[in-house]
Amino acid sequence: MKRCLISLFLLAVSAIVLCSCQKEVQRHYYKCGMPSDINVFFQSQEDILISGHRGGNMPGYPENCIETFDKILEYMPTVYEIDPRMTKDSVIVLMHDKGLDRTTTGTGLVRDCTYAELQKLFLKDRWGNVTAFKIPKVADVIEWSRDKVILNFDIKDVTRDVLVPLVRSLNGVNCMYTVRNPEEAQVVYQLDSTARMSAWVKDMEQFKGYEAVGIPWENIPMAYVVTHTMNPEHSDLYAALRANGVRCMVSTAPKQDKLKTSEERKRELQKVVESGPDVIETDFPLDFIEWNR
Repeated sequence: MKRCLISLFLLAVSAIVLCSCQKEVQRHYYKCGMPSDINVFFQSQEDILISGHRGGNMPGYPENCIETFDKILEYMPTVYEIDPRMTKDSVIVLMHDKGLDRTTTGTGLVRDCTYAELQKLFLKDRWGNVTAFKIPKVADVIEWSRDKVILNFDIKDVTRDVLVPLVRSLNGVNCMYTVRNPEEAQVVYQLDSTARMSAWVKDMEQFKGYEAVGIPWENIPMAYVVTHTMNPEHSDLYAALRANGVRCMVSTAPKQDKLKTSEERKRELQKVVESGPDVIETDFPLDFIEWNR
């Protein structure tokens, strides 16, 4: 009798383990062992690649939040454009706005708070719902992202001569930097000649500017062409970028902030997809699950 009970117990445990394994979520992680792997990632994407603006968001999952990053990777490969800000005690955290009111349970400015004070707050999602998630340190985000996803740091109030050395000290080979002109690109390149950048390139004059300051195109795997949709009048720019291994990105973010429902966003985003970009930056990555090239 005892042996029978033990056998039944072992069978039950096995069933539970098997069930757990079957329910394990497979995420779209990408292992990046060196900066050149960022180029490989961009070039290997056959479909339109989605970049999560502010790290993306969804109901119950706020922007600039590690838990949100990991959740979105359940559904699609992506990269995350994120926003570094400095606290009063010189800790770099993720926060898009200068103020805390919109995205947290706090008030005031990030720069007027210590990191410990920020940890008493909770993040809110786009619809104002309070979550259990906290404001993350950039160092923790980089550590979490290793062998998972590519990060693209936008420019906020953390200077490049502070951010780039921090990323290098943490071996953040999966990290990129947004630059808005050739001069900013030159600053990053001088701090780290292996750094990868997402560069604003609005026309052929600016394209030539990057070449003039000596930035190798391999350091710029992606260019934001500063439009909502691809513009046929700039086809020469897109051809020049792609000929140098640079993927062309457009951004829907400014318009998406004003659209309330998923259906409204999808009608607008259909136009963006049909214009033929290589990368689309969006606040709502999951809107794009159904769309492939």
